[in-house]
Amino acid sequence: MIRLLLLLAVLAALPTPGRAQPAVIGFDAATAASVWGTALAYIAPRSLAPLTIPQMAIWGLNGLAALDPDLNTTLQNGDIRLYGPDQLIIAVPAPAPDDATGWGNAAAAVAKAAYRASPALQQAGTAGIIANFFDELFNHFDPYSRYEPPAQAAQDQLMITGLAGTGLQFARQGNSVAIAAVTADSPAANAGLTPGTLILSADGKPAYPYEITRLNNDQNGIAGTSTVLRVADPSDPTTPQDVTLTRAYIPPQTVFAVPAPAPGLIALKITGFNEGTSDQFTTILANAMSADPPPTGLLVDLRGNRGGILRQAVLVADSLLPRGIIATAAGRDPDADRTFKAEGADITGGLKIILLVDGQTASAAEIFSAALADNRRAVVVGSETLGKGLVQTITSLPDGGELFITWSRVLAPRGWPLQTLGVMPQICTSLGPQALKTQLDDLAAGKNPMAPVLARARAVRAPVAVDKILSIRDACPAAIGSDLDLTASAFLISHPNAYNAALLPNP
Repeated sequence: MIRLLLLLAVLAALPTPGRAQPAVIGFDAATAASVWGTALAYIAPRSLAPLTIPQMAIWGLNGLAALDPDLNTTLQNGDIRLYGPDQLIIAVPAPAPDDATGWGNAAAAVAKAAYRASPALQQAGTAGIIANFFDELFNHFDPYSRYEPPAQAAQDQLMITGLAGTGLQFARQGNSVAIAAVTADSPAANAGLTPGTLILSADGKPAYPYEITRLNNDQNGIAGTSTVLRVADPSDPTTPQDVTLTRAYIPPQTVFAVPAPAPGLIALKITGFNEGTSDQFTTILANAMSADPPPTGLLVDLRGNRGGILRQAVLVADSLLPRGIIATAAGRDPDADRTFKAEGADITGGLKIILLVDGQTASAAEIFSAALADNRRAVVVGSETLGKGLVQTITSLPDGGELFITWSRVLAPRGWPLQTLGVMPQICTSLGPQALKTQLDDLAAGKNPMAPVLARARAVRAPVAVDKILSIRDACPAAIGSDLDLTASAFLISHPNAYNAALLPNP
């Protein structure tokens, strides 16, 4: 739940020598102190680089200057000092170096004095001052550590957990209403409802085809509330039954069946890794595996997939790997150190797997791709990926906002770092159609011209110089996915020898 920031009335501001001060309303020092103190205590033991609480607090307070360039905060002779134009506005004794709560209180006292002295800060308000503290603080971190204000945090959480609903989508079927789709792991799916089932009434009201929009909208609501549907099998509509569904949070759909570029190929697109992605993936894949004749391969499209929840990527990889390491994460906090291993549950029974990636494939999607490629379980097709191999830990703050702190680095199964380097595909499509044709011809002859650069990429160990990373990435520049990816996939599935040649060699 979003916690609304309370505006505290201040009837009169304390004067500052040499500068007249108006009476102003509103800086919530208590909220700022609580938010900043909680954040400093959380960050200190977890950030990848060791940072002191005093240093972080001073960095954050210098965010005041982003709102009012006349302000400057320093740590001098045991005091936190706030300066305005040609004057000292306030000096607050510095707390003990490991006292995060004390530093949160001290920072709030400095910000309160700055608020009184600055019309720009008064216009920004408490929420703006809190946000600018974090903006400046995280300018000294990696690109992924951040603070999300309450409204944005709530919206992002909704994207992860999903709306409360039944998981049903209705459509017109002749003169009737029928179930068009059932979301995996939803109340409707758990109740055994399936597409094609007729809907005769909802909550006692007849279901008419012209009311499809309203019926669909009514499936969403407050978690825990119920709806009663009278349903019937289309083959026997005269024997209906009532089904009660209790609305629950339903993860957004992130896995979709898409047209395949070759006969016999299962093609799935994963748009992100959120809660429910692994269940959606295994459900859709298991249904596709029951086709007659059986499928000859699996294509997973990860182009444009910006990542998401690491655990979900691990679970999807585990469903395709019979054995092996999926990824390793390491950080300063012992809780950040993890080794993820496959538990031997390849639900495809060893089908050929092709992964499509591009320059927008990132984070958890890269971890998934690297896991399957390094374990010789898939051929990655496309271009160099983004190169985000850092993992964030998340905590809620007293104002309802959320804090994302990078606390570990991810290594692929063969030991190379994903951060900045990205995943080098075994088949490169970003060099154009002629280069791709040459590569496919070579693969059909049993050799992969990408082998030398793939070996260089897999041999990289952190830390690594940027120029070396760039020289590797230049071999297959990051690009937006194209139809060439599908061309290469169709070729691989119809030429087993080319597919085998594209697999990484045994380590």
